[in-house]
Amino acid sequence: QVHLVESGGGLAQAGGSLRLSCAASGRTENRYAMAWFRQALGKEREFVAAVRWIGGSTYYSDSVKGRFTISRDNARNTVYLQMNSLKPEETAVYYCADHCAITDIVVCDYWGQGTQVTVSS
Repeated sequence: QVHLVESGGGLAQAGGSLRLSCAASGRTENRYAMAWFRQALGKEREFVAAVRWIGGSTYYSDSVKGRFTISRDNARNTVYLQMNSLKPEETAVYYCADHCAITDIVVCDYWGQGTQVTVSS
C-alpha cells in the first residue's frame, strides 16, 4: 500500500501562485511516475502533470503548460506542483497519485485525499 498526503492548497487570487506538496509513504519499489490531477465541482477529474521518478521527465496538460511546474524529491518521496498565474477556472480539488503509468493517458494506482485550491477573480 501507498499512503499519500497532500498539502499546500488554499486560496489564491487570479494571477497568483500556490505550491502543492505530496508526501508518499509505504510501497515505493517499482514506481514509475507520480502525477497531479484535479476535479472541479461538477466536472470530471482531469490530468494536470506527471513526473517520472527515474530521470525526472515531466508531462503537462496543455492547459497548464508554461505556468505549472512539477518536480520531485526522491530522497523525501515527495512531489511538488508549483502553480503560477492561476485562473479562477482552476478552482478544484487537486489530487496527487502514485504508481502511475504514462502512455496516451496517465493511469495511477494510489490516490491522495485531495487538497482544495480556490482561485478568486
